[in-house]
Amino acid sequence: MKAKNFIHVERSEPHRVRTKEILKEVPHMRKLIGKNPLTIWAIVGLVAFQLVLSGLLANQSWWLVFAAAYLLGAFADHALFVMIHECAHRLIFKKPEANRLAGILANIPLIFPSSVSFETYHIKHHSFQGVHELDGDLPNHWEAKLIDNFFIGKVIWLLFYPFFQLFRLARLKEIQPFNKWVGLNWLVQIVSIGAIAYFLGPKAVVFLTASFFFSVGLHPLGARWIQEHYLTHGEQETYSYYGMFNKVAFNVGYHNEHHDFPSVPWNRLPQIRKEAPHFYDSLSYHTSWTKLFFRFLFDKEISLFSRIVRANRGKVNLSDRSTPDVDLTNG
Repeated sequence: MKAKNFIHVERSEPHRVRTKEILKEVPHMRKLIGKNPLTIWAIVGLVAFQLVLSGLLANQSWWLVFAAAYLLGAFADHALFVMIHECAHRLIFKKPEANRLAGILANIPLIFPSSVSFETYHIKHHSFQGVHELDGDLPNHWEAKLIDNFFIGKVIWLLFYPFFQLFRLARLKEIQPFNKWVGLNWLVQIVSIGAIAYFLGPKAVVFLTASFFFSVGLHPLGARWIQEHYLTHGEQETYSYYGMFNKVAFNVGYHNEHHDFPSVPWNRLPQIRKEAPHFYDSLSYHTSWTKLFFRFLFDKEISLFSRIVRANRGKVNLSDRSTPDVDLTNG
């Protein structure tokens, strides 16, 4: 039977409860909380890789430009998104400003200015998971109804996923969309992309644009968005991925672990599962983004309505930074 609405539940999101249970049973998990300043070198390397590659492709044939974007650029851009994610959670440097600047640097090859805005909306996703008016990771109702469970609809949705995300912002009325940091993010992008277009030419810009869309959409990497919170095994609302792509995606597949311990940097996420295996091995998880990618496209049982939605905000303040692991440790 075709779903016509999201799955509405009364319970609060599951992660803060599990964080408390894990810290009670495995108190030394607190030692994993912290920063990883070496991550900045991954950002520098990935940005350099994309800029050098775009320069090398500036005078190549169009088929090579798009092939390189799909086979190389998509992986680099996806990794840069993970770096922006680390910056959003302030997991590189102690000062928030330094993390935002690092995120703006990581944003340069991604064409569209999004790093600072991602921080704003992503933290709300953690604090208010499943609350439709605050969680930008949830599709709009019209979006889910439009795409439904049709193959061609899902293809279009993945191909233009960034635009569908943009359309969701109007729904999130309680979140301030613009500040001086967003303005700086836009300014850096305009100057950077303008310089790339001027010095390297249109094919370089097309390569970066194609890399961006492939990295978040119609590509096995795009299955990450399905893996994280779409209901593929009953009503479990968060899933981890333990496949080989974690090697080139900075362990972003460890999503249950990340939601439980958002103050733990990417390099220590596997240690969470290792230290508390019965908490995570008892949950359903994915081992292949490629397999999930094709399952999503062809399985009519999975639609954009396959998400948990709740009205229960718990006792979380709107300004919450979503650091339950740190809060419990300091408490």
